[in-house]
Amino acid sequence: MTALPAAFPSPLHLPFNHTCLDGRFQLAAPDADPGGAGIWLAVQGSDLLVAAASAGPVLPAEDCGWGEGLYLGTWDGQPCRLVQLPREALLPAGLHAASLTAADPALPIELLSLGGLGRMVLHWERHSCYCQGCGSVLQRLPGEWGKQCGSCAAHLYPQVAPCAIVLVRRPGEVLLTRKPEWAVNRYSLVAGFIEFGECLEEAAAREVLEETGVQASNVRYVGSQCWPFPSQLMCGFVADYAGGEVIVDTRELADARWFPIDALPDLPPKRSIARYILDTELGLD
Repeated sequence: MTALPAAFPSPLHLPFNHTCLDGRFQLAAPDADPGGAGIWLAVQGSDLLVAAASAGPVLPAEDCGWGEGLYLGTWDGQPCRLVQLPREALLPAGLHAASLTAADPALPIELLSLGGLGRMVLHWERHSCYCQGCGSVLQRLPGEWGKQCGSCAAHLYPQVAPCAIVLVRRPGEVLLTRKPEWAVNRYSLVAGFIEFGECLEEAAAREVLEETGVQASNVRYVGSQCWPFPSQLMCGFVADYAGGEVIVDTRELADARWFPIDALPDLPPKRSIARYILDTELGLD
């Protein structure tokens, strides 16, 4: 059973956004670690390791021999350190794995969002070892998350990929798509990465045309959601149908079609901005 709210008052309150941390977490630079005991954010694949407590899952405070860990900041005023465990590693006694990617997460929204932040940091750490210009080893910049090349002095900062995700409407119907790896009756919204020279609204309309053959107009911004799988920002839009017949781009999709609003297929999970847009625009809550 999900631990998430049944509905979200705004996109700001969607899982993985900073608002969901409810002021309990303060990000800091890795070199600001004060030392001493603290809380562990232990990630294993797509799982977060947590301990059971009467009020629900909590982050472990015991040192389980994980090593130094990467300082992230403070959680409830205590030092919080990130560690990545190998997938084959045995879980320490008293801890269990909770999925960060489950459609109905068992984690409270604060821990789910903090675990997502940890995944983004791990992605950054994996892809910021070497200079993109000369291949030399990068070193941390003091007091921040950026890194600098000791050879050519180039700087590199954490990178988040913006994506446009859009609901196209026409009277009584919505345009939905399905990727090949999804369940047979599971559909969602058109989405894609921003290309060179595009604004977000242009990207939304282009993705709709490329993937479905449908022309979209009057693209309106709804809100955004941090998406740490691995490091994206989903920018949500609603648009009007402007013409064209559905032609599925089979390189990207398994299906795309218009659905009557009163006969929708299986929709994305509540934790996603795709579902938020559908719920709020179609009054499904």
